[in-house]
Amino acid sequence: MSDVSIGAVPMVELWRGGRLESQHRGHAVICDATGQVIDAWGNPDAVIYPRSSCKMIQALPLLESGAGAGLSDRQLALACASHQGAALHVGAVSAWLADLGLGEPDLRCGVQEPADIAERNRLICTGDSACQLHNTCSGKHAGFLMLNKHLRGGPDYVEPDHIVQTTVRQAFEEVTGEVSPGYGIDGCSAPTFATSVGGLARAMASFAGASETSTRGTAMVRLRNAMGRHPEMVADETRACTELMRAMSGNVAVKFGAEAIYIAILPEQKIGIALKILDGGTRASEAAITGLLARAGALDPAHPAALRRLGGPITNWRGIHCGDTRLAAGFAGA
Repeated sequence: MSDVSIGAVPMVELWRGGRLESQHRGHAVICDATGQVIDAWGNPDAVIYPRSSCKMIQALPLLESGAGAGLSDRQLALACASHQGAALHVGAVSAWLADLGLGEPDLRCGVQEPADIAERNRLICTGDSACQLHNTCSGKHAGFLMLNKHLRGGPDYVEPDHIVQTTVRQAFEEVTGEVSPGYGIDGCSAPTFATSVGGLARAMASFAGASETSTRGTAMVRLRNAMGRHPEMVADETRACTELMRAMSGNVAVKFGAEAIYIAILPEQKIGIALKILDGGTRASEAAITGLLARAGALDPAHPAALRRLGGPITNWRGIHCGDTRLAAGFAGA
């Protein structure tokens, strides 16, 4: 596989005492609805694993097949979610599975302790144990199970050669415009198909420019709208995805992926954004996507959600201003 570090450029920096202390390098691409690259930093051809940033692509077959025709917007947002395992998400996934005549044992995402503090405290106080419903990807897996029931596949729907995953891969390659060079296994046990940063941005631009004139276009519109309308289902309170989508009044869909991937779907501007921070740092990926959203005119850089990720001073435990996070010179208009 190609070296993802080749061509990476400085994107986000931390300054302390007038000196550069840390620097995060990466790649970012903006595509228009025709799939053309209109702006890029670093190497658009750098091959990455999109991880959880592309869950709306993984949900396309659910709608295109007709299996998910009756799903609500909240459920579609949940299918695209990387949630915190809060009661809100656990309850919604459990109800979805029950509607399918299935249960928690049918999931193949694995047990994960909830990141949601209230739910974690509840488990501690009651002596209950975490289960697969708490897994950050359980909503995506509920969607996989729904599609699997429709396709009459076997129970191990996460296997790369299973009909669910081959169907997902076909959709993935079509919207990225690239044959995937391979896959890795994600934290939730499903395959994550590799593509270039440019390919991922192209896919997001296709969501941004979609209209309800075809089966795929209708599916894309439903998914992007569901994410914008229900950001609390996509992530959780205090998470960057939720806060940034709310700051833009649900007009933009934003999604992170593990190891510092971020995408954005901007229907009004008809552009898609994808970025990868080389060192996997969340601090940097949140700052970078914030900068790009502001540059696109979709996000007010003075909004509190934006300031929390970019441009605000760093204070220590005594409240003393001791540093600043900022975009690197030459990135996103800095």
